[in-house]
Amino acid sequence: EVVSMLVFLVNPNAGGERGYRVFKKLERRLLRTKTEYQVYVTGGTGEARQLAAKLTEAPGDTELTLVAVGGDGMLNEVLDGARLSEKLRFGFIPVGRDSDFARGLKLPVTPLGCLKRILSPREERSLDYGVVEFGGNEPLHHRFLVSCGVGFDAEWLSRLYAFEQRRGRHSRLLWLGTRRREGFRALLRARCTRGYFETDSGQRVEFGHLFLLSAQLQPTEAGGIRLAKQVPLSDGQLTVSVLNTQSRLQQARLLLLPRRLQPEAYAGVRVYRCREFHLCLDEALPFHTDGEGRGSRQEFTVRCVHRQIRFLC
Repeated sequence: EVVSMLVFLVNPNAGGERGYRVFKKLERRLLRTKTEYQVYVTGGTGEARQLAAKLTEAPGDTELTLVAVGGDGMLNEVLDGARLSEKLRFGFIPVGRDSDFARGLKLPVTPLGCLKRILSPREERSLDYGVVEFGGNEPLHHRFLVSCGVGFDAEWLSRLYAFEQRRGRHSRLLWLGTRRREGFRALLRARCTRGYFETDSGQRVEFGHLFLLSAQLQPTEAGGIRLAKQVPLSDGQLTVSVLNTQSRLQQARLLLLPRRLQPEAYAGVRVYRCREFHLCLDEALPFHTDGEGRGSRQEFTVRCVHRQIRFLC
């Protein structure tokens, strides 16, 4: 008989300290249904990555389901730290309203709805994930499930993360105002640089004023920003959106106004499809994976790994 273990990794500060309160509600449901589970409450950035690594270091014969409770950044840490195997499955219970991963997979809108799917899944989906490698003297790699990017969006997301850590989310209306305000501040600080990328098919694209480059696996990023008309899910390729313009008007129109369905129609926006690409910039720009800042980067490689994540939904 196959032994199955259900483990929750909870970010108590997600959604402006809503993570802990949300999980207490879920816990009552787990106790009522007499579900066996383990729970780990993380204490800071990076702890979920370490826990996931420890829990998956010796797979054995046990079926393990790791459930991230928090935002897209929490899910990213769990994925990034885990040792992938055929015995490992993932689940996600988003806290807050801005999860691009939950939106892309059309997960239930409530935490309890997501828990029900995990306990009695409709299906087990095989998902693509991305890997970014920095190489050189820093042989690090990071995985992602939503997007990774360099330029303006990384600057904006780091500002929002810092604000949320200091102040929390508060109301939906105030959070939308904060997003807009921090977006304009990031826009004023953002800069362009020259560079190029080469794809696995041999295509080389050069930029004179690279403002933003985003490699996407989900239709939106940064809490709902749409940078490509279509982003096919789990087809083995990345959707790479590039905004190559130094016009502040074009930058603001694309990124800070309401969501739009055809961003490629704007001047300076180009969308490419590839399995892998290498990017080289003249100057380092802010970089992120799934909204988590990774410092400033000048050169890196991004590739798509086809359908190696087992996800309950």
